[in-house]
Order: sequence, then C-alpha cells, then structure tokens
Amino acid sequence: MTSSGSTHEVHWTEWGAVDHAHAVICAHGLTRNGRDFDYLAKRLGNHCRLVCPDYPGRGTSPKLVNPQHYSIEQYVIDTFSVIKTLEYDKLDWIGTSMGGLIGMAIASMPEHPVSRMIINDVGAEIPQQSLFSLAAELADQPDHFNSMEDVYDYFRKAYPGFGKLEDHHYRHMGDHSVWPGSDGNGYELARDPAIITELAKVLPSDLNLWEIWEKIKIPALIIRGEHSGLLLAETVDKMLKIHMDASAIQFADCGHAPSLMTDDQIDEIADWLGLS
Repeated sequence: MTSSGSTHEVHWTEWGAVDHAHAVICAHGLTRNGRDFDYLAKRLGNHCRLVCPDYPGRGTSPKLVNPQHYSIEQYVIDTFSVIKTLEYDKLDWIGTSMGGLIGMAIASMPEHPVSRMIINDVGAEIPQQSLFSLAAELADQPDHFNSMEDVYDYFRKAYPGFGKLEDHHYRHMGDHSVWPGSDGNGYELARDPAIITELAKVLPSDLNLWEIWEKIKIPALIIRGEHSGLLLAETVDKMLKIHMDASAIQFADCGHAPSLMTDDQIDEIADWLGLS
C-alpha cells in the first residue's frame, strides 16, 4: 500500500485484519526496511493489525529527490500520513534504532495517538563514538553483488549485532534488502546511499534526547542488546528512573540491535503487548 504526499511516497506491508481495532506500527532501523518485522508480524497478525513502513529510500519506497529530507522530522511527517489512513481504537509502536527515535519523537508530542511504545536498542542518549562507528560501518558496505548467493553471504556476516540467527533469517533479509543493479546487472542494497551521506553531515556530539524522554508518559518497553554500544546500560537505568511506567529487557549475545526475529524475542514482545 502507498501513502502519497506532494513530493514522495511511503510504501508499507500490512499483516492482520484491516478492520482490527488494535493497530501496531513497526518502524525499522536506519538502512533496513519494514520486512525485518515479518517474523514478528506472522506471530502477532492474528491478534492485531501490523503496519510496517519502508521509510523513504529503503525497501519499496522511492528515494527522495532532496537527500536533506532524510531526517527524523520528515519520518515523523511520513508516519502521520500513514496513521491518517488507519482506523483503530488502540495504536501501539515498535521501533528499532531509528524507528525507536521516530516513536519517541511522536510520543513526546501533545495529543499524540500512541498508547504504548517498544523501543529497540535506542534511548535518550547515544554516545558520539557509537554514531561515528555506525556511520563508518554503513559507509563501508558493498555497493554491488553479482548474485543472490553473494547477497546471502553478506548478510550472514554484516549484522552480528542482530544476535544468533539461523540461515533462513539471513536469506529472508537478503531477499528483501536488495534492488536490481542500476547498470542492469546483479544487485544493490535496497537503500539510497545518500542516507549515509546525510548522516555523516549531521553527526553531533553525544546525541542528547533527555528532554524528549521526559515528555513521554505512555507505557514503554526498552529493549537492549547485551553488547550494544549505542544504548548503554547506564542510559537505560537513567531512563527507568525518569519514566516510572517504563520497563526494560536485555537480550544476551546481541549488540546493536536485537533482530526481533527469534522466538525468545518475539515472546517477550507478545507478552508485554498482551498478545500471547
């Protein structure tokens, strides 16, 4: 399905009944896409309606004409365009990394529509060094693959922070994470390279979002990967002290960010949302 604005489109994948009173928006990470939530959605789709956008320049959503619009502010606008197409009694949020930042921005607004929020391996403070490391790692990704087997090999190695996955997880990511090569040969990662270029332009010192976190009053679950350098354990502790209706869980053998594709992680999310 498509949400069209004056300048660009946002496409998304849906699971569950379109008239279900409980809707859940699943927002992906910086260079990923909404199909990362397929495993979660297959499990929860009988209990709610899940809407998983591909934010601009990723997956099936076209690139932006002006790369400067690759920003949280634009993604919030895009999200509200998607929300306007939905009918629901309750709207929950699940966001990984960038998707968590989008959710925090929305939930900090007055009279926002979100009832509960899960943020995956992102929080109210991000160390500058982690941002630099992430930007450098993403900038070093390959720009071309000769075959799908090359794609699968890449995904088996490229996301150790996702945790211990099985081969079908990597093949699933590969199948939904490449476009045909721009030269008509092979494949390219399904994200606009300008996303990384724009990130490098705006890297701050430590990213401080405490003022936003203090405005969030809805129930929140903070997920952290055991070895994450993006969401530090002390940041989680401080977030919990500020927000009395927040809780946290840490997944072992994960860095940035837990994939939310494995049964143990999906179980925790389903339990917290009351959808077991």
